[in-house]
Amino acid sequence: MFVKTKMTTNPFTISPDQTVPEAHEIMTRHNVKRLPVVHKGKLVGVVSKEDIDRYSPSKATSLSMGEITYLLSKTKIKQIMSKDLITISPDALLEEAATLMRDNKVSFLPVVDKKGGVVGIITESDIFDSFLDLLGVREYGTRLTIEATDEPGIMSNLTSIISQFGANITRVAVYRGESGKSAVVVGINSFNTAEIEKAIEENGFVILYKTQNDKS
Repeated sequence: MFVKTKMTTNPFTISPDQTVPEAHEIMTRHNVKRLPVVHKGKLVGVVSKEDIDRYSPSKATSLSMGEITYLLSKTKIKQIMSKDLITISPDALLEEAATLMRDNKVSFLPVVDKKGGVVGIITESDIFDSFLDLLGVREYGTRLTIEATDEPGIMSNLTSIISQFGANITRVAVYRGESGKSAVVVGINSFNTAEIEKAIEENGFVILYKTQNDKS
């Protein structure tokens, strides 16, 4: 899957010359934790709720509420935004986005086009949802986790067993393990898999786990 298929398009943004209270108001109204900072159509930074909290005076300050409000109203976003940007293209693969987030310890990425314009954002939640989609967790049917020897022809053998029963394989994922064994997750669009399971085990495979979902 590509980033553009899972990203949030037309994200809320803010200008570098707007103020901290304006950013806080946008975040609160739209229930978001971060805003891409855009100047003349191009991404120039990112401001987050953590940035605002870090810059705001401590509760132990001797400043009055009026003084705090005045101070924040004079503080521009460009003074507190992060300029060390990690971005991704809408045409990149989701695994590239996941790798960037993991390696750089960030929870979201601005998605920018070739001209530097913001076309969306992608978050950890989007990656988690994509993982669930990939495995077909919420799809109708049966998911079998099968232990298989990691050698040529095994996948072909396994899928041919299932196809003999006229079942449709909807998802396949492989978790490569140690000692020459892998866990193969197979999604089947049926609840009646008893005969399939029997045939799989008769052919030397081991079914490690079975889940079923009756909601599409």
